[in-house]
Amino acid sequence: MTQQKKKHLALTYLTMGLLAVVVLTPIYYLIVTTFKTSAEATAAPMALPASFSLSGYIEAFTKMQYPRAFLNTLIITVCSVAGIILTSSMCGYVLNRRSKKKLSKITFTLILSGMLFPYQMSILGLYRLIRGMGLMNHLAAVILIDIACNIPFAVFMFKSFVSTIPIELEEAARIDGAGTFRTFWRITFPLQKPIIATIAILNSLTIWNDFMGPLYFLQVREKDVLLQEIYRNVGQFSTDWTSLFQMLVLGILPLLVFYLFMQKYIIGGVMNGSVKG
Repeated sequence: MTQQKKKHLALTYLTMGLLAVVVLTPIYYLIVTTFKTSAEATAAPMALPASFSLSGYIEAFTKMQYPRAFLNTLIITVCSVAGIILTSSMCGYVLNRRSKKKLSKITFTLILSGMLFPYQMSILGLYRLIRGMGLMNHLAAVILIDIACNIPFAVFMFKSFVSTIPIELEEAARIDGAGTFRTFWRITFPLQKPIIATIAILNSLTIWNDFMGPLYFLQVREKDVLLQEIYRNVGQFSTDWTSLFQMLVLGILPLLVFYLFMQKYIIGGVMNGSVKG
């Protein structure tokens, strides 16, 4: 290795090390602070705690009614992701197999237009719609909105992926007497596992971290999600910092465990979705 390459490699490692420090410092500060008292956190923010105690986590767990908030968040996430996959997979399949028809092109364009505007722009209309349907303070309100808002991207991904599935398999199933629905569920849908995993993982991360939807449509504490419980510590004139950091860790911990177990599917699925079709 030449001297110039060694210098270039050393500079690369130094830059990466500095970037790692920048990224990890807030995480270190968050985790360390959860084991400190308020006085310790104020006096020495970056220092290690004098003693490690889980009492702060126990207090935060009780204060934010963690089991109830976790269950509400889990129900919203699971139901929303399931609805997105079911509707988008069927829609993407039809739009792909009938892509030459004018109506399919128009429909696909209209669906993709949903990606251009954030749903926050129509929050007033959504609020009136949900109230008119009698779904205020029901988890179903947030579930339906999450499904509707995430369908455009999912349809785009499914439509692209269906192109990789040989149409001869479907033709053979039809010769054997299978109808459209049976062909889709028995032949096409199982072959979409890579893109299904991608859509499931990415939407799980998005919906779990959604704050605005539950804030507007779930206004009783019994229906609160984890982020709403954390937000209760942030007041207009004061913030309960003693419990806030522990609540933040408890809120992101399930998502972190989920991501660690599924990260290979996230990377592989995104790559598959980007190069297929």
